[in-house]
Amino acid sequence: MRPRRARAPVSNSPSRHPLDALDWPPTWPRVLDAEFGPPPEGDYRARPEDFLVEETLDFDPGGEGEHLWLYIEKRDLTTAMAVKELARLCEASPRAVGYSGMKDRVAVTRQWLSVQLPGREAQAGLREDLAERGIRVLEMARHPRKLKRGVHRTNRFRLRLTGPAVADEGLVHRWERLLERGVPNYFGPQRFGPDGRNLLRARSLLARGWRKRDDRDGMLLSSTRSFLFNELLAERIREGSWGRLLPGEVANLDGSASQFAVEAPDAELEARAARLDLHPSGVLWGVGGSLASGEARRREDQLVQRFPGLCAGLEAAGVRLGRRPLRLRLAETRLERGDGELWLTFTLPRGAFATAVLRELIAHPIL
Repeated sequence: MRPRRARAPVSNSPSRHPLDALDWPPTWPRVLDAEFGPPPEGDYRARPEDFLVEETLDFDPGGEGEHLWLYIEKRDLTTAMAVKELARLCEASPRAVGYSGMKDRVAVTRQWLSVQLPGREAQAGLREDLAERGIRVLEMARHPRKLKRGVHRTNRFRLRLTGPAVADEGLVHRWERLLERGVPNYFGPQRFGPDGRNLLRARSLLARGWRKRDDRDGMLLSSTRSFLFNELLAERIREGSWGRLLPGEVANLDGSASQFAVEAPDAELEARAARLDLHPSGVLWGVGGSLASGEARRREDQLVQRFPGLCAGLEAAGVRLGRRPLRLRLAETRLERGDGELWLTFTLPRGAFATAVLRELIAHPIL
């Protein structure tokens, strides 16, 4: 079956695209509240050392080439800040610096960076100069190619929780249920900016016509697609279908980018979904054909009907349609109690947010 081309309806609005009404903060539901009630209040990330992230690649640098790869540990810095410092110290353009994923600022994070140094070595004292700026170099190696975006496979998290939730046994029960049922794959609040400002800026930009010069890194387009995905996931949670395959579903194989259309789920596919081997997926809106059909496709059509301006604006900007699993499986998990604290350790696939896990466990203003 050929995928049907996704199209947002044409608007007669005097602006290029209608300004869809957006309520902020959103009321995206948790999956565990129906069983356990609201989560206990808790705190996280009171200091960078409370939020540890380690990016993992499936390969090692080759040892030769014009690109210097550095495995760094940064504290209280964004990835963009680290890129800027590395470029400055190496007297290179920031465009010559590569990275796979963007990491949070208020955290201690480990990730690879690369910098193109054709025909020359890094200057003496690079490690020391970076260390003075909160960037510790753990490894250095040469490689023929620049590090590209999105090539890492997973992120491993170790998070410290404090506050009333630590003494609440209900938190442990919630954690155990997430291990059994999986986690809603919401985009985290950092994607939308403080008070949703990225999304509100994107709405105005799309209404008058997106231009590269107004959004050079695509952040506003990304926040729009993330919002629409979260809205779709929220509706699937409300109706109780976020973890099962609907007729016409596009199923995602856990831990991979492999997807396939399911016209009518049979007992075997339903069993695989129940044990978290397969996940339903949701659309990341853009230009192109959707593989979804039947009931699953109707959920996507309803999304377009609710937000025609955002969908049409993304199409006009030339964003390609994609898909994202509605659910996550937590891997390599551990829960440890301390004196007035609780540590959670888990691994998530690339693009997943630790805050999606935390919002199921604790009540916090940011979550």
